[in-house]
Amino acid sequence: MTYDARVRVTTARRGTAWRALRSPGIALDLGSARTRVWTRGGPGAHTVLDVPTVSFGPAGDTGVLRPVARGAVVDPEGAARLLTRLLAPRVPRYARPVIVCATPVPGGPEHRAALAAALAGLRPRTVLAIDAVRALALAAGADLSRPLLVVDLGAQLTEVALLHGGVVTAARRIERGTADLGTADLGTADLGAGDDGGLTAGRLAARVGEAVADLLRDEPGHRAAEALGRGPLLGGGGALRAELVYRLARQLDTSVHPVPRPHTAAVRGAGEALLSARRHPALAAPVTPVHPT
Repeated sequence: MTYDARVRVTTARRGTAWRALRSPGIALDLGSARTRVWTRGGPGAHTVLDVPTVSFGPAGDTGVLRPVARGAVVDPEGAARLLTRLLAPRVPRYARPVIVCATPVPGGPEHRAALAAALAGLRPRTVLAIDAVRALALAAGADLSRPLLVVDLGAQLTEVALLHGGVVTAARRIERGTADLGTADLGTADLGAGDDGGLTAGRLAARVGEAVADLLRDEPGHRAAEALGRGPLLGGGGALRAELVYRLARQLDTSVHPVPRPHTAAVRGAGEALLSARRHPALAAPVTPVHPT
């Protein structure tokens, strides 16, 4: 190799390292009860942070705020204070990180705009979104070439989704009227007139069963039935509740498969998507960038 060629190779490597420093990667699961963050360390290493989703008011205000409710950012300023406090020390000065966020399937543009506003203080180069149910499947290493059912059992939000070819083709939320239900509502949610004990594990499992039945009726072909036969993946903190897992298996009359470390699976799957997106940016759907390149 000639001297000039060595100089060009060395300069290219330095340029790649500089771009990596300027654009560190962060994966985020901003949940209603807990916020999880995935950051990459050395080669093959990563760190997962897991903290309550709480913020505080402006200086002098000691009140505790909850900026996320039922999976949606309801207080972008409070969420921004939480994320800046949590992430700013982990972003090098002058860096503009690439951030991948695990989001609910029907989050919609308003939710994504609020999320982008909450992240603005970090000056991200790009903010990308991945459906949380897809992130769960990535964390589990599931075979995405075949139809797959995923149930995300969150504290304030429960989602049932059908994936085909790695893409969400249908999804349902578990609701009471217009309000979403999650594991935090067990024993407390009023299910209507005549209710004698609120939401139980059995009743939540029955609601999940109804959502799966809707998918079986509405999804063309036999994809939903094939996915049910494989047995759904379970993620979210609710997958750690043995009674709920048992009730779901009985309700669906099939085996169910909690993913490893289900409470952090969504952010770990978002981390996998982050690594892929940095190699192949077209694989992730971008949120409106806060600071376009």
